[in-house]
Amino acid sequence: MNSSLDPVLTREGWDLLTRLQALPHTTEADQAHLNALLRKEGIEPALVSALLTQLDLRVHAHTKFGEFANHMIFTRDGLEQATRLNVAAHHAGRFRDSGATYVADLGCGIGSDSLAIAGLGLKTLSVDLNPDAVACAATNLRDFPDSDVLLGNVLDLDIHELADRGVDAIFADPARRTGAKRGSRRLMNPESWSPSLSTVLGWREAIPRVGIKVAPGITYSALPEDACVQWTSVDGSIVEAAIWTGPLAHDGSGRVACVIKGSRTFTLRAIHEAPANAPLIPTPVGKLADYLGEPDDAVIRAGLISTLADQLDAHLISESIAYVSATEATPSEFIRWFKVEDVVTLKPKTISAALRGLGIGRIEVKKRGTDIDPATLRRSLKLSGDKDGVVIATRIEGRHRAIIATRIS
Repeated sequence: MNSSLDPVLTREGWDLLTRLQALPHTTEADQAHLNALLRKEGIEPALVSALLTQLDLRVHAHTKFGEFANHMIFTRDGLEQATRLNVAAHHAGRFRDSGATYVADLGCGIGSDSLAIAGLGLKTLSVDLNPDAVACAATNLRDFPDSDVLLGNVLDLDIHELADRGVDAIFADPARRTGAKRGSRRLMNPESWSPSLSTVLGWREAIPRVGIKVAPGITYSALPEDACVQWTSVDGSIVEAAIWTGPLAHDGSGRVACVIKGSRTFTLRAIHEAPANAPLIPTPVGKLADYLGEPDDAVIRAGLISTLADQLDAHLISESIAYVSATEATPSEFIRWFKVEDVVTLKPKTISAALRGLGIGRIEVKKRGTDIDPATLRRSLKLSGDKDGVVIATRIEGRHRAIIATRIS
């Protein structure tokens, strides 16, 4: 197997990377200094470039892997697509709690999920078609003797043979983009993924424990009704959706929102049990009240706004727009609340006047249900004052409006 990472993975390359990791390398000036240092020592330019690239990727990888990034290797695409370590830890916990002992990570990328699963003492088999990804996975899993990494196409695998070898769980991450020659577009149809969703779900016949990383925008009708499908956000941003089948759905079937904030995790599921592919439950619509709430992205994608609104005694202010309103801002980890200060027409002059009247000179602009550009709107406003505020561009009773609000901690 030939990989572009081979120069880094030689004894010389790895020793140099370990040495450089201990030196300052986070700024452009640092990197320029290291470049000059290595060239002076006679290190070949190709190896210098590869080493500095790895140092740079490790810096960026801290947002996903923390200090573990300093001992891993990456590709740019692999890092972008890799599961965050705290999310991978949740995946690993689900496998462990299901009773799995040997997990095949199919489409493993750089091995982030395999790393978390192996860290809980489970045996892993990691497979990917990309030689660079396989080189990363093999290196990142180097401390786990029960972790095997294989270069190959998962479509060529015999799932029954894997089961005979003792594999009792699968985690699959189908490719959801076209090839680079076709523009690397996102593929929205799950049957266009590689492998297709139906193919992966078919693996349950041999191995019932199957977890599948899917696009957060997947349509509910494409989901298996007997699975647990979980949408996960980290610090307010949606990061993934995943289908869990068989014993991996130990918390029951249906749609779930998982909200991770720092080291804490919060889970919301529908009040009434329903299959994962059930249609959306409508949320009541009413007038704008004293407080406006923005549900977490995971709640929105999981179709659980009606459940959250019921818990908070809230309602939508416009059908199909994910803002809710209530007379009280009931604390919840699944929503961000704003105090409504004023409502005006969605025109810069009118908004500026309202902001000046409230003494608001620093704002953020949010939008839903309008086609404005927040940055353009912000630049068009004449701001003065020393208070912070939020301009929320949306529709109320079918009309475009600007809600002037203040954020509630």
